[in-house]
This record gives sequence, C-alpha cells and structure tokens, in this order.
Amino acid sequence: MHKHEDLPEAFATLGLSAAVLRGVKAAGFTEPTDIQRELIPVILARRDVIGQARTGTGKTAAFGLPILQFLDPTRGFQALVMTPTRELAVQVAGEIRRLAEFTGLHCIPIYGGQKIAHQVHLLGRKPHIIVGTPGRVLDMLGRRHLSFDQVRVVVLDEVDRMLDIGFRDDIRRILGQVAHAHQTIFVSATITEEINRLVRQFTEQPVQIDVSRDELTVAEVRQAYLSVQPWDKFAMLLRLLRRENLTLAIVFTNTKHGARKLAKRLHHAGIDAKEIHGDLVQERRERVMDRFRRHKIRILVATDLAARGIDVHAISHIINYDFPKDPEVYVHRIGRTARMGAFGAAYSLVTGEEGRQLTEVEKLINKQIVEERMEGFVPRAAPEPSAETRPSPPRSVPRHLQPVFAGSPPGEVPAAAKTLGAKFRPARRRRR
Repeated sequence: MHKHEDLPEAFATLGLSAAVLRGVKAAGFTEPTDIQRELIPVILARRDVIGQARTGTGKTAAFGLPILQFLDPTRGFQALVMTPTRELAVQVAGEIRRLAEFTGLHCIPIYGGQKIAHQVHLLGRKPHIIVGTPGRVLDMLGRRHLSFDQVRVVVLDEVDRMLDIGFRDDIRRILGQVAHAHQTIFVSATITEEINRLVRQFTEQPVQIDVSRDELTVAEVRQAYLSVQPWDKFAMLLRLLRRENLTLAIVFTNTKHGARKLAKRLHHAGIDAKEIHGDLVQERRERVMDRFRRHKIRILVATDLAARGIDVHAISHIINYDFPKDPEVYVHRIGRTARMGAFGAAYSLVTGEEGRQLTEVEKLINKQIVEERMEGFVPRAAPEPSAETRPSPPRSVPRHLQPVFAGSPPGEVPAAAKTLGAKFRPARRRRR
C-alpha cells in the first residue's frame, strides 16, 4: 500500500479512498477542478445531484471517482452512465477504466453501430459499470441482456445534448425502469426547462451545482481570424498548418462533402489528415479516433455532428475552415482545446460574406477576435469561372449560339441575341 503522502493530497481531502487515489495519481491528476471539488463530496454523500459544467472541465472524473469508491467489486452491474454519442461512450468508459485500475471494478461501453454479439460477450463478463447510448441500453434491456436489479446509481452525462438529439423518450423509459431506490446524477453544460422537468420527476431533493460561469472555456483559448477569399482558403490553411506547432488539431467544415474533399486535398498536399463525418461506418470512425488519440494522426477534418463527444485533452488547435453559421457552434468547436489549463489556439478563415457571423460570435463571447495576417501570403486574383460553374443560357437561344452566351446573366441574353441577328423566343410557361 502506498503511503498517504504519495497520493494526491488535494483529492484525498475530498474523502476518496486509497485505491481510488492511486488511480488518480496514475492518471496524472494533481489538483481537482472546480466541478470535481464540488461534485465529489455530494456524490459520496449519496445525494441526487444536478451539476452544470462546460466540457473540458474534468466532469467525467467528477462523477466517476466517487462512484468507484462506493461500488461493490463482488457484485455485478451497479452503475449506468448514459451519453449522447458513441464516441463519448467510448471515451468516458476509457477514462473510468483508467481511474478504476486499482479498485477491482470493470467498465465497458455499449452503443449502436457495433455488433450485438460482441457487446453481449462483453456483458457476459459481468461489468460493474456500463457506459452507453440510450438507444443501445434500451435495446439490450429489451433483449434481456441487461437487468437493473442491482443498479445503485444512474448518470446522465451531457443530458442537454441527449435531449437535442432526440433521446427524451428513451431517457424516460430507462429511468422509469430503475424502480428501486438509487442515486441519480445529471451533468449538463446548460440547464433547460425540459431538463428541470426530468429532474423533478426522477430525483429527490437534488443538490444543484453550477460552475459553468467560472469556467468559460473560450476565455482560455487564443483566438484569431484570417481574412481570405474563398479561392484562397486552402492555400491559407496549408500555410497555417505548416506555421503552427501542432500537437493535435481539428479542422472544421460545415458539410460532410466538404470534410471528404478537404481531407483528400490535404492528403494530396502531403499532410496526413483523416476525416470524420456521419457517413463513415462505425468501425472506421473508431479506427480514425483511436489513431487520433494516440497521435498517429495529428489532423482531423470533422463536421460538427461527427465531432460531438470528442474529448481529447491534447488538442492544441481548432481551425474553422468553414466559419459556423451559429455563434453557439463556434463556442462548442473551440471548447475542445485548452482543456484542463493546457495551451489552446483557435483560428478562423473568414471570407467577406462571413463578417456578420464573426460579429455575432464576438457579441456572444463578449470579446473581440483579433485579425492576423499571414506573413508572405499573396492573395490570388479571382479565377475565371469554369464551364461547370458558368450559368447556362436559356434553351430559347439557338444551339449554335449556346457557347457564346454561356455565363451571361439571363436578363442580358435577349438584347445580345438580337444584336447577333438571332431570334429570341422566351420560354413558355407550361399549363397546369
């Protein structure tokens, strides 16, 4: 047994056991964050609780550590943690496993997109803690591979996002089936009236903890934008990636097609980048994320939906290749860097048409984002429109003159055709 002095004293004062503290030390934690300092004693006191904290503040350890303390290693499934996405389920389970190293407790993730037989095999190993998405938890419950008979605690992690995705009915059905006395823990970045209704229905005299205002992630991120023309964005991105000292970076696009195209262009430019979006099969998504976490891939091109649940502490840079249309999305994006006090930078490539969106973001975060200029970068002139992007002339223009009018504004076609001696017949409306 390690001496008390060898263990993290700041965590020891919260009432955690030696076995749990050894896991804390092995994970490299030295000082508890605000949410950990507030939440751990309340959960150890076996109170229902609703904790409000932003991502990147150590909330998984905040509920995971006290749960590891009071579960019984000689019994089976006793704790359920629900998450909104598959990626978050994998990450939360991984962190709990790391913290549980010296406790004799076993944790597994279950989620859609993975073979049922494999997850049934994992459940057969009698895990003490199950981390899962609501849909898959209900599925396993319906197949009688899960029983809530011994469940002592239920955690709803990022419950606001679960409701956004549409898991409200699933959450109610699951909580309704944990009939006996148990502890319920809600963790969320925002608290809505819908969440309050769930709290009133499924908790008893809950303790409310809010550290979200004290830990606004954007204040700790170095933010800047670069003005750029649409046709210069890729060249600017290359210069930025090669200039910065990257540990890990996420480059955001607004569409799946954009993510695929950008990752391919980066690959052709000699930069090892992989994309993650909703069209990727689950096995490939997991393979990409595993390589990203292990720093085998340093640059991830992602859409907002696919990036939900990404919680990798070593992300040093966020780059908005496509500037988000919603200011809240900007905050969510850059909140994935500067985790736990580490360095983080967020760069946005902003075109002239996106200036208003930039202003809306500055209003939301109450901070002016500085403009940077890329030294030595020479903007190009606007390229000539290609045959694919030029508007086609109306069908009423004679076929032999179609190439002449390609790209002309429709309103100018009749007058131009007349000067060339061509008859122009406006298209007739079809009768309905």
